[in-house]
Amino acid sequence: MRKTIAILVFILCSMSEAVFGQITFRGAWIATVANIDWPSAEAVGNTEKQKNEMIFLLDSLESLGLNAIILQVRPTADALYLSELEPVSHWLTGTQGSWNEQESYDPLDFTIKEAHERGMEVHVWLNPYRVNLAKTDTSSLAPDHIMRRHPEWFWCYAKQWYFNPGLDETREWICTIVQDIVQRYDIQAIHMDDYFYPYPSGKLQLPDTATFRQHPRGFDNIHDWRRNNVNMAIQDISRTIRECKDSVEFGISPFGVWRNAHVDSTGSATKAGITNYDDLYADIRLWIKEGWIDYVLPQLYWEIGKKVADYEILAHWWANEVRDTRCKLYIGMAPYRLENASAKSAWGQGNEISRQMRLNRTIPEISGECFYSTKPLLRNPRHVCDSIKTVYAEDAQKEPLVLPWE
Repeated sequence: MRKTIAILVFILCSMSEAVFGQITFRGAWIATVANIDWPSAEAVGNTEKQKNEMIFLLDSLESLGLNAIILQVRPTADALYLSELEPVSHWLTGTQGSWNEQESYDPLDFTIKEAHERGMEVHVWLNPYRVNLAKTDTSSLAPDHIMRRHPEWFWCYAKQWYFNPGLDETREWICTIVQDIVQRYDIQAIHMDDYFYPYPSGKLQLPDTATFRQHPRGFDNIHDWRRNNVNMAIQDISRTIRECKDSVEFGISPFGVWRNAHVDSTGSATKAGITNYDDLYADIRLWIKEGWIDYVLPQLYWEIGKKVADYEILAHWWANEVRDTRCKLYIGMAPYRLENASAKSAWGQGNEISRQMRLNRTIPEISGECFYSTKPLLRNPRHVCDSIKTVYAEDAQKEPLVLPWE
């Protein structure tokens, strides 16, 4: 009976927001890099413990009224699923590329089945370019890792290795990974976050001048060339998904600021030290306008009223960007900021998450929200879980479910 009801809920949640009201996507990120959310350090290499932890997370998120998870399955050119292309992640097994007794266990397949039984969508989160974290030495890479087979495809920046975005081979490899996942798994979306070109490290320059000279593609400005590299990757990934399975969406969760208005009059009234366009070479606005992505989920991890990056200003700015496009807008929210917040800060005075959720409901273009990340959310700082339940209960009262056959 429960499975039948869950399947019905899953189908209903996937239908048009015009039928069900404004907020249709209620999600949480499950980060696996460095064992942030799942699996725990204690569960590494332990199949049963990993399954039990995932069931606990899904049950807990379902109890809050959430209907989607964004599960990180490729944090560092590795796999938290059964893959013949990239090695299993050491965040799952302890040693990259070594499954041991877990060979018959596919954590992604397991999670998908459990999530769908609860009426929850599964968005698969991939990091396109990152190979390692600064504290993880590349000597620990599996013998068959793509970087060992094609070292010429990569460069190092601030002690981290990355696929070189300026190479055709990089885009082709990422699309191969995407195609494999979309074809083999019953997922609802491919998801990427804000890690495109690496965040700037002081005055350290990116090591791609030689690639720019070898493959300029008609550009004489390296910054425009870098943006074009990422644009081509996004366009190719979008095309790959649609050719494989048109029902699967493509979503991006960018850093919260596209550009500051003092640099570009069409940017937001912010003074962010880093922006997507100028520093990460991610021209999200173009991707929205061109229809390459199905949803955008900006990370608005600041409080309402913050001088350099005001949540309210940014929420309205992104709403304006998706207006009259096919791209849906969800908002990335930061319950982790409620932890250890000083009493004088906005995060320490009442529940900032609740205030932001209520603001979202005053902006028609916002059709969903997502919380980063699962463990901080479930630790329930300042009763955030109770606040979320309260707002969702208010949603149900204000916009009751209207079935299409009624």
